[in-house]
Amino acid sequence: MSDDTTGPEPETRTERARASRSERTRPERVRMSGRERREQLVVVGRQLFAEKGFEAVTIEEVASKAGVSKPVVYEHFGSKDGLYAVIVDREMNILLGMVSDSLTADNPRALLEQAARALFDYIEERSDGFRVLVRDSPVAQNTGNFASLLRDVASQVDERLAREFDRSGFPSKFAPMYANMLVGMVALTGQWWLDVRKPKKDEVVAHVVNLAWNGIVGLEKKPSLITSRAKG
Repeated sequence: MSDDTTGPEPETRTERARASRSERTRPERVRMSGRERREQLVVVGRQLFAEKGFEAVTIEEVASKAGVSKPVVYEHFGSKDGLYAVIVDREMNILLGMVSDSLTADNPRALLEQAARALFDYIEERSDGFRVLVRDSPVAQNTGNFASLLRDVASQVDERLAREFDRSGFPSKFAPMYANMLVGMVALTGQWWLDVRKPKKDEVVAHVVNLAWNGIVGLEKKPSLITSRAKG
């Protein structure tokens, strides 16, 4: 009686060799320290928040892209809000540090140029971070939005601007207001440039400074409107 039971075909020598090579070339999974894993999750979260916005991103998506389970993300940040807050806080500190460190000049035009260049340097070097900052913050986030960031940046400028106002006889009490005007102009232009990237960064900065400076040197001490509202 013949045995007609058939099983799987035995591996050929070529198949065994191919499988062996595959095992040797497969990258080993590197075990990360807690700090390294946290940094990886921050990078992944920043990319996702920049691309999709806070509401559209899920913890599952962050975990999947990082190659970990959801509990790992919760262990490090507690929630999606916690991860977002860490990312926003880090980006704000980096930007504020870049602006503060850049303000070394003694004359007002150079200070304006340094502040504008610092913001554009940040936009160029940390585009994902800037996109996170300019997007709408979650409702529960009372601080850390782009408006509060601009106020912080303006505060880096207004004291220096006040000194220049004093020298020129312009009321220094208006320095904070003008600092916010200047920073807002630069930031809005930066948002536009982030997507178009033309002209080149330094050329855009030069045009921003040109507009701001040539407006500042002609400031009236008591400006007034020359038009009147139509009476309805």
